[in-house]
Amino acid sequence: MRQRAADAVEMMDRPDCDPVKLERTYRQFGMVNRLFSGWRLLYVRELRPLMSPDHVTTILDIGCGGGDVARLLANWSARDNLKVQITGVDPDARACAHASRAAAKPSVRFRQAASADLVREGGRYDVVISNHVLHHLQPAELAQVLADSQKLAQRLSLHNDLRRSGAAYGLFALAALPFRGSFIRADGLLSIRRSYTPAELRAAAPPGWRVGLHPPFHQVLKHHPEHRSRTAADD
Repeated sequence: MRQRAADAVEMMDRPDCDPVKLERTYRQFGMVNRLFSGWRLLYVRELRPLMSPDHVTTILDIGCGGGDVARLLANWSARDNLKVQITGVDPDARACAHASRAAAKPSVRFRQAASADLVREGGRYDVVISNHVLHHLQPAELAQVLADSQKLAQRLSLHNDLRRSGAAYGLFALAALPFRGSFIRADGLLSIRRSYTPAELRAAAPPGWRVGLHPPFHQVLKHHPEHRSRTAADD
């Protein structure tokens, strides 16, 4: 745990992984993220205050995987009578295929793409998010995704990721025992080993990004475009 397992590769990221286990992993992500990722709190504290019942708030979910976080956000905003349009993108065709097969929602769409593709298209969104993506990226890829986020987000970028610690590893090893027949437990433990400590993430992030601790065993890398604008004006 003292050093990141930065070069390790999770089973579900391998092109030749078991397709049955991969499909089951995508299905189980919904429960895992509801239990462990803390998106309900992020929605209430960070996203809901930006939304309105009168106009549509656009959200981009980078590296959306099976699309469960996008669907959660759509469900919560609908219950709160808030208008939202969520676009989930992932460069992995298998993830996009699973996300597209899941229950359709008018406020959510998925496509196979990377953040750089959307920048080239001139895309703009109110909010850019990701879930458990940052630890997958090599330094150049991390810099690219954060630079793309700054170009794509008009109001907020919010990247939620794991926070490496021995306690997180031990507790997830026990909590993930019921998730059988998938890559959830093995890849989840490897993800914790690949994830950053807060100090490492601060060092890796460019100026203007802030790291905040988020329960349980998560951290959020956040950027407000308006903060950057005010700083530039002050200078």
